[in-house]
Amino acid sequence: MAAIEKRTTSDGTTSYRVKVRLRGHPVESATFASLTKAKQWATQTEAAIREGRHFKTSEAKRHTLAEAIERYERENLPGMKSAQHRRTYNAFWAGKLGAYTLADITPAAINDALRGLTTERQLGPQSVAHYRQALSSVLTQAVNTWQWIEQSPMHRVPKPTLPRGRVRYLSDDERERLLSACKESANADLYLAVLLALTTGGRQAETMGASWSQVDLSRATLQLEETKNGSRRALHLVGPVLDMLRERAKVRRIDTDLLFPSRVNPKQPVDLRQPWEKALQAAGVEGFHWHDLRHSFASMAAMNGASLPELAALLGHKTLAMVQRYAHLSPGHTAALAERVASKMMGGGAA
Repeated sequence: MAAIEKRTTSDGTTSYRVKVRLRGHPVESATFASLTKAKQWATQTEAAIREGRHFKTSEAKRHTLAEAIERYERENLPGMKSAQHRRTYNAFWAGKLGAYTLADITPAAINDALRGLTTERQLGPQSVAHYRQALSSVLTQAVNTWQWIEQSPMHRVPKPTLPRGRVRYLSDDERERLLSACKESANADLYLAVLLALTTGGRQAETMGASWSQVDLSRATLQLEETKNGSRRALHLVGPVLDMLRERAKVRRIDTDLLFPSRVNPKQPVDLRQPWEKALQAAGVEGFHWHDLRHSFASMAAMNGASLPELAALLGHKTLAMVQRYAHLSPGHTAALAERVASKMMGGGAA
């Protein structure tokens, strides 16, 4: 709340000292010769603090959001794997709020823009979350690195509620039909590519973009140096996949290092979209995407007793949140674990 104190000096001059106190924020004060101006400042300052756009320094009024975005891209995007996506998100914010100074970027303005992504562009919660995160990164750097603002308004912009992760995996019968259709495909790469994804849980970019320099046939591994989460990981090559890779190594192309090079441009991975769709149709498998091969691997591992930490290690996730979706697939494993714990407890109590 604002408190205004009237002061009169020895020469008869009157002034009005204003103090604005809001819980969780430092006290703000200023002195005015006019009571009207004092009240006006108090009202505006209190509103600005509540809306997250009050800053002690004048830096926030000197720089626009467009300037912040331009500096962020210059300093951070070179070398960033998701640079192109970030530019797309940043271009949206530059067009929407770029002309505003950072002092005028309010949570309300950000929320309005995010709602527009849903209502006007028909984007889903996951896409909206990407746009929100892109702006948050810019404003966080403006706070921590450049000291252009004291606090990011993003702390009052709620994250979109994301749907539960989709889990579609192949039944035993579907798996047999699909692999048979891939094996019969006219495309020489399809069967091995699908089998590699299905038996390793690798992401599409990880398996289709793999090169021979990553493969160690003696150790039966495919080493991933740059993964989505930035850490190294090895995919384990088993059974027919390893045998097929050994045969392929004998006749591999010398104009490229890729496992699955395009016949049009050997420096690019082959495009398997058409043969993949034909195989799905021939196998009668519906509502299934390439990424679901990864889900199928994880689901099979869960149903065969893999713990959540083991699943996270196999799939290359840094936290258990992303593999929690598979927890319900291993009730037998968790039940057996609970039984062993209970048995130990009862045994200890009896002793």
